[in-house]
Amino acid sequence: MRASRDADVAQIARIYEHAVRRGLATFEIEPPDAAEMTRRREAVIERGDPHVVERGGHILGYAYAGPYRPRPAYRFTVEDSIYVAPEATGSGVGRALLRALIAACEAKGYRQMIAVIGDRANAASIGLHAALGFARAGHLAAIGWKHGRWVDGVLMQRALGEGASTTPER
Repeated sequence: MRASRDADVAQIARIYEHAVRRGLATFEIEPPDAAEMTRRREAVIERGDPHVVERGGHILGYAYAGPYRPRPAYRFTVEDSIYVAPEATGSGVGRALLRALIAACEAKGYRQMIAVIGDRANAASIGLHAALGFARAGHLAAIGWKHGRWVDGVLMQRALGEGASTTPER
């Protein structure tokens, strides 16, 4: 596990393209090009938020955290995004990535992490988040139209660090 690098963007874009074209983890319809993926990665890094990759000869998955919502009151809450290469699903890559995100976000002083999971039938993502301490916080019926069908969303939430038990310092 390590922080992503500029040289990783092509492999990151390949993983994300597969998720866009074949999956429901993202509600994008057309995969962004490498320049856009570079811009997105740089925006995460400029905020000081984690953008990490898991590798084994090549990039097996990537993950990042970003603002849950843009309003200032949400500044202690992040949303996680995790994408695993199709050849690495079920191998523990997603778990390693999510653990790294949780640790990095706790170190930065964030207090809550939100998962917005596409498709309530996505048992792998729901199970991964539950295994790492997330609880279901909501179900959004038919919020997206992709691959010729309505897709639900599942919201999950996990406290980070002291959660809501103390006043944040920053």
